[in-house]
Amino acid sequence: MPSQKALIRRPSPRLAEGLVTHIEREKVDVDLAVEQWEAYAEALRTHGWETVEVDPADDCPDSVFVEDTVVVFRNVALISRPGAESRRAETAGVEEAVARLGCSVNWIWEPGTLDGGDVLKVGDTVYVGRGGRTNAAGVQQLRAALEPLGARVVAVPVNKVLHLKSAVTALPDGTVIGHEPLVDMPSLFPRFLPVPEESGAHVVLLGGGKLLMAASAPKTAELLAGLGHEPVLVDIGEFEKLEGCVTCLSVRLRELYV
Repeated sequence: MPSQKALIRRPSPRLAEGLVTHIEREKVDVDLAVEQWEAYAEALRTHGWETVEVDPADDCPDSVFVEDTVVVFRNVALISRPGAESRRAETAGVEEAVARLGCSVNWIWEPGTLDGGDVLKVGDTVYVGRGGRTNAAGVQQLRAALEPLGARVVAVPVNKVLHLKSAVTALPDGTVIGHEPLVDMPSLFPRFLPVPEESGAHVVLLGGGKLLMAASAPKTAELLAGLGHEPVLVDIGEFEKLEGCVTCLSVRLRELYV
Protein backbone atom coordinates (compact mmCIF):
# COMPACT_ATOMS: atom_id res chain seq x y z
CA MET A 1 0.00 0.00 0.00
CA PRO A 2 1.12 3.60 -0.51
CA SER A 3 2.50 5.25 2.59
CA GLN A 4 1.01 8.09 4.59
CA LYS A 5 4.01 9.24 6.55
CA ALA A 6 4.80 12.85 7.38
CA LEU A 7 8.19 14.10 8.49
CA ILE A 8 7.98 16.78 11.17
CA ARG A 9 10.57 18.50 13.35
CA ARG A 10 10.10 20.10 16.75
CA PRO A 11 10.61 23.87 16.85
CA SER A 12 14.02 25.11 17.99
CA PRO A 13 14.20 27.11 21.23
CA ARG A 14 15.76 29.78 18.98
CA LEU A 15 12.70 29.90 16.67
CA ALA A 16 12.19 33.62 17.28
CA GLU A 17 15.56 34.27 15.57
CA GLY A 18 14.32 32.73 12.31
CA LEU A 19 14.83 34.47 8.99
CA VAL A 20 12.31 36.90 7.51
CA THR A 21 12.73 38.33 4.01
CA HIS A 22 9.43 39.71 2.64
CA ILE A 23 7.65 40.82 5.83
CA GLU A 24 8.36 42.95 8.90
CA ARG A 25 9.76 41.06 11.89
CA GLU A 26 7.28 40.46 14.72
CA LYS A 27 7.83 39.05 18.18
CA VAL A 28 7.37 35.27 18.19
CA ASP A 29 6.00 33.48 21.27
CA VAL A 30 8.03 30.24 21.22
CA ASP A 31 5.88 28.47 23.83
CA LEU A 32 2.73 29.22 21.84
CA ALA A 33 4.51 28.10 18.67
CA VAL A 34 5.26 24.72 20.26
CA GLU A 35 1.58 24.35 21.20
CA GLN A 36 0.55 25.21 17.64
CA TRP A 37 3.10 22.75 16.23
CA GLU A 38 1.77 19.98 18.47
CA ALA A 39 -1.78 20.71 17.32
CA TYR A 40 -0.61 20.66 13.68
CA ALA A 41 1.02 17.25 14.20
CA GLU A 42 -2.09 15.95 15.92
CA ALA A 43 -4.23 17.12 12.97
CA LEU A 44 -2.05 15.05 10.64
CA ARG A 45 -2.38 11.98 12.86
CA THR A 46 -6.14 12.43 13.26
CA HIS A 47 -6.51 12.24 9.50
CA GLY A 48 -4.52 9.07 9.00
CA TRP A 49 -0.92 10.24 8.76
CA GLU A 50 1.90 8.63 10.70
CA THR A 51 4.19 11.41 11.92
CA VAL A 52 7.93 10.72 11.88
CA GLU A 53 9.97 13.15 13.99
CA VAL A 54 13.32 14.21 12.59
CA ASP A 55 15.92 14.71 15.34
CA PRO A 56 15.68 18.29 16.63
CA ALA A 57 18.17 20.88 15.41
CA ASP A 58 18.05 23.27 18.35
CA ASP A 59 20.84 25.50 17.03
CA CYS A 60 18.97 26.09 13.76
CA PRO A 61 16.16 28.64 14.29
CA ASP A 62 14.32 27.72 11.08
CA SER A 63 14.59 23.94 11.41
CA VAL A 64 10.87 23.45 12.12
CA PHE A 65 10.30 24.29 8.43
CA VAL A 66 11.40 20.80 7.51
CA GLU A 67 9.95 20.88 3.98
CA ASP A 68 12.80 23.10 2.80
CA THR A 69 15.43 20.42 3.43
CA VAL A 70 14.26 17.65 1.08
CA VAL A 71 12.20 16.97 -2.05
CA VAL A 72 10.63 13.52 -2.26
CA PHE A 73 9.45 12.09 -5.59
CA ARG A 74 8.33 8.46 -5.54
CA ASN A 75 11.01 6.69 -3.47
CA VAL A 76 13.77 9.23 -4.13
CA ALA A 77 14.67 11.85 -1.52
CA LEU A 78 16.67 14.75 -2.92
CA ILE A 79 18.44 16.48 -0.02
CA SER A 80 18.37 20.20 -0.66
CA ARG A 81 21.11 22.79 -0.37
CA PRO A 82 19.23 25.71 1.19
CA GLY A 83 19.68 29.11 -0.36
CA ALA A 84 20.25 30.63 3.07
CA GLU A 85 23.64 29.45 4.30
CA SER A 86 22.48 29.55 7.91
CA ARG A 87 20.02 26.74 7.15
CA ARG A 88 22.40 24.20 5.61
CA ALA A 89 23.10 22.44 8.90
CA GLU A 90 19.43 21.40 8.97
CA THR A 91 19.80 18.78 6.24
CA ALA A 92 21.91 16.15 8.06
CA GLY A 93 19.14 15.01 10.39
CA VAL A 94 16.62 14.90 7.56
CA GLU A 95 18.98 12.81 5.44
CA GLU A 96 19.23 10.28 8.27
CA ALA A 97 15.44 10.19 8.66
CA VAL A 98 14.63 9.55 4.99
CA ALA A 99 17.39 6.95 4.73
CA ARG A 100 15.85 5.07 7.69
CA LEU A 101 12.52 5.11 5.86
CA GLY A 102 14.11 3.37 2.87
CA CYS A 103 14.36 6.29 0.46
CA SER A 104 17.00 6.38 -2.24
CA VAL A 105 19.00 9.49 -1.28
CA ASN A 106 20.43 12.07 -3.70
CA TRP A 107 21.78 15.56 -3.07
CA ILE A 108 21.88 19.08 -4.49
CA TRP A 109 25.55 20.05 -4.83
CA GLU A 110 27.38 23.37 -4.92
CA PRO A 111 26.91 25.73 -6.76
CA GLY A 112 23.27 24.68 -6.77
CA THR A 113 20.84 25.97 -4.16
CA LEU A 114 17.33 24.67 -3.73
CA ASP A 115 14.71 24.96 -0.99
CA GLY A 116 12.00 22.31 -0.83
CA GLY A 117 9.43 25.07 -0.37
CA ASP A 118 10.11 26.04 -3.98
CA VAL A 119 8.90 22.67 -5.30
CA LEU A 120 5.23 21.96 -6.02
CA LYS A 121 4.26 18.50 -7.30
CA VAL A 122 1.05 18.16 -9.31
CA GLY A 123 0.86 14.59 -10.50
CA ASP A 124 4.00 13.95 -12.52
CA THR A 125 4.56 17.68 -13.11
CA VAL A 126 7.06 19.25 -10.75
CA TYR A 127 7.00 23.04 -10.64
CA VAL A 128 10.12 24.63 -9.21
CA GLY A 129 10.33 28.28 -8.23
CA ARG A 130 13.40 30.10 -9.49
CA GLY A 131 13.89 33.03 -7.17
CA GLY A 132 15.48 34.09 -3.93
CA ARG A 133 16.43 30.72 -2.43
CA THR A 134 16.64 28.43 -5.49
CA ASN A 135 19.09 29.19 -8.29
CA ALA A 136 19.44 28.00 -11.88
CA ALA A 137 21.98 25.31 -10.97
CA GLY A 138 19.58 23.96 -8.36
CA VAL A 139 16.80 23.79 -10.93
CA GLN A 140 19.11 21.93 -13.35
CA GLN A 141 20.08 19.39 -10.69
CA LEU A 142 16.46 18.85 -9.69
CA ARG A 143 15.61 18.21 -13.34
CA ALA A 144 18.52 15.78 -13.71
CA ALA A 145 17.43 13.86 -10.60
CA LEU A 146 13.69 13.65 -11.25
CA GLU A 147 13.16 13.53 -15.02
CA PRO A 148 14.58 9.97 -15.28
CA LEU A 149 11.84 8.98 -12.79
CA GLY A 150 9.12 10.27 -15.13
CA ALA A 151 8.74 13.81 -13.78
CA ARG A 152 8.20 16.83 -16.01
CA VAL A 153 10.08 19.69 -14.34
CA VAL A 154 8.78 23.21 -15.04
CA ALA A 155 10.68 26.25 -13.74
CA VAL A 156 8.57 29.27 -12.79
CA PRO A 157 9.64 32.73 -11.57
CA VAL A 158 9.25 33.67 -7.90
CA ASN A 159 9.88 37.29 -7.02
CA LYS A 160 7.06 38.43 -4.72
CA VAL A 161 7.27 35.83 -1.92
CA LEU A 162 9.85 33.65 -0.18
CA HIS A 163 9.09 30.34 -1.93
CA LEU A 164 6.91 29.09 -4.78
CA LYS A 165 4.64 27.39 -2.22
CA SER A 166 4.31 30.69 -0.38
CA ALA A 167 2.38 31.74 -3.50
CA VAL A 168 0.66 28.59 -4.81
CA THR A 169 -0.29 25.03 -3.92
CA ALA A 170 -2.69 22.60 -5.62
CA LEU A 171 -6.06 20.99 -4.96
CA PRO A 172 -6.61 17.23 -5.31
CA ASP A 173 -7.79 17.62 -8.94
CA GLY A 174 -4.57 19.46 -9.87
CA THR A 175 -6.03 22.97 -9.91
CA VAL A 176 -3.37 25.38 -8.69
CA ILE A 177 -4.58 27.94 -6.15
CA GLY A 178 -2.95 31.21 -5.18
CA HIS A 179 -3.50 34.75 -3.97
CA GLU A 180 -3.15 36.48 -7.32
CA PRO A 181 -1.23 39.62 -6.23
CA LEU A 182 1.62 37.34 -5.06
CA VAL A 183 1.75 35.00 -8.09
CA ASP A 184 4.25 36.06 -10.76
CA MET A 185 2.67 34.31 -13.75
CA PRO A 186 -0.66 32.54 -13.06
CA SER A 187 -0.90 31.74 -16.78
CA LEU A 188 1.91 29.19 -16.41
CA PHE A 189 -0.53 26.83 -14.70
CA PRO A 190 -3.09 25.01 -16.88
CA ARG A 191 -5.82 25.57 -14.27
CA PHE A 192 -5.53 28.43 -11.77
CA LEU A 193 -8.04 29.41 -9.10
CA PRO A 194 -7.47 32.74 -7.31
CA VAL A 195 -8.20 32.77 -3.58
CA PRO A 196 -9.05 35.83 -1.45
CA GLU A 197 -6.37 35.51 1.26
CA GLU A 198 -2.60 35.10 1.15
CA SER A 199 -2.62 32.22 3.64
CA GLY A 200 -5.48 30.63 1.72
CA ALA A 201 -3.00 29.73 -1.02
CA HIS A 202 -1.54 26.98 1.15
CA VAL A 203 -3.19 23.58 1.45
CA VAL A 204 -1.92 20.16 2.48
CA LEU A 205 -3.85 17.29 0.90
CA LEU A 206 -4.86 14.96 3.71
CA GLY A 207 -6.83 12.56 1.51
CA GLY A 208 -10.54 12.06 1.08
CA GLY A 209 -11.11 15.65 -0.02
CA LYS A 210 -9.75 17.04 3.25
CA LEU A 211 -7.45 20.06 3.07
CA LEU A 212 -5.24 21.13 5.97
CA MET A 213 -5.33 24.95 5.99
CA ALA A 214 -4.40 27.89 8.18
CA ALA A 215 -7.14 29.25 10.41
CA SER A 216 -6.14 32.73 9.15
CA ALA A 217 -7.89 32.05 5.81
CA PRO A 218 -11.61 31.69 6.66
CA LYS A 219 -12.85 33.20 3.37
CA THR A 220 -10.75 30.76 1.34
CA ALA A 221 -11.91 27.87 3.52
CA GLU A 222 -15.51 28.88 2.78
CA LEU A 223 -14.74 29.11 -0.95
CA LEU A 224 -13.13 25.66 -1.05
CA ALA A 225 -15.87 24.10 1.08
CA GLY A 226 -18.35 25.42 -1.46
CA LEU A 227 -16.43 23.54 -4.15
CA GLY A 228 -16.86 20.25 -2.28
CA HIS A 229 -13.62 20.14 -0.28
CA GLU A 230 -13.42 19.73 3.49
CA PRO A 231 -11.10 22.28 5.12
CA VAL A 232 -9.34 21.24 8.32
CA LEU A 233 -8.19 24.45 10.00
CA VAL A 234 -5.15 24.81 12.25
CA ASP A 235 -3.78 27.93 13.94
CA ILE A 236 -0.15 28.46 12.89
CA GLY A 237 -0.03 32.18 13.63
CA GLU A 238 3.41 32.15 15.27
CA PHE A 239 4.92 30.44 12.21
CA GLU A 240 3.20 32.86 9.85
CA LYS A 241 5.24 35.62 11.53
CA LEU A 242 8.29 33.84 10.05
CA GLU A 243 6.79 33.38 6.56
CA GLY A 244 5.81 29.82 7.42
CA CYS A 245 2.69 28.03 6.21
CA VAL A 246 0.99 24.65 6.58
CA THR A 247 3.03 23.05 3.80
CA CYS A 248 6.48 23.86 5.17
CA LEU A 249 5.90 22.29 8.61
CA SER A 250 5.95 18.74 7.23
CA VAL A 251 7.11 16.57 4.33
CA ARG A 252 4.42 14.19 3.16
CA LEU A 253 5.68 10.82 1.91
CA ARG A 254 2.88 9.34 -0.21
CA GLU A 255 4.68 6.96 -2.57
CA LEU A 256 6.87 4.85 -0.32
CA TYR A 257 5.35 1.41 -0.73
CA VAL A 258 5.34 -0.48 2.54
